[in-house]
Amino acid sequence: MEQEFYTRLTNEAHAAAQELAEAAGLRPGQVLVVGCSTSEVLGEHIGKAGSLEAARALYDGIAPVLAQRGAFLAAQCCEHLNRALIVEREAAERYGWEEVCVVPRPHAGGSWATTCWKQFKDPVAVEQIRAHAGLDIGGTLIGMHLRRVAVPVRLNLDKIGAARLLCARTRPPLIGGERAKYTEED
Repeated sequence: MEQEFYTRLTNEAHAAAQELAEAAGLRPGQVLVVGCSTSEVLGEHIGKAGSLEAARALYDGIAPVLAQRGAFLAAQCCEHLNRALIVEREAAERYGWEEVCVVPRPHAGGSWATTCWKQFKDPVAVEQIRAHAGLDIGGTLIGMHLRRVAVPVRLNLDKIGAARLLCARTRPPLIGGERAKYTEED
């Protein structure tokens, strides 16, 4: 039964990541920020019942979607690390994000960030980013790490496990006045 549950989490995470990546039009080199409370996924209160097993199941669903697109994953840490992010060094260098010195653990960073740290090729922690899209699993408040104009995306799934799922894509700000055009078409 337990393995069945983790397989379901992987499948739900994969479906959510796939649908959001398509809705956001994620391209190679772009970034998806994921905040995740594995406690909420398990039906518990955020921060009270973290699970490395649940985090790994979610990672196994999300990571292949991004790898296929050539996009980067940014894993938001919990409040005990001030919602810092775990990213691949390549992403940090590409975007000029300043590295900070911390290694997440299940009770200081969270199970999700700890799992991503262990799975990434060359992980680093950074304090802030501006991601192109975001997946919030369990009310972890990822908005601070999205680009300035975030657009809510409603997926076919509204939960992963027991955790509510909120998603967003971003777009460039629309500038100009009544004469401005926002596409090539008239």
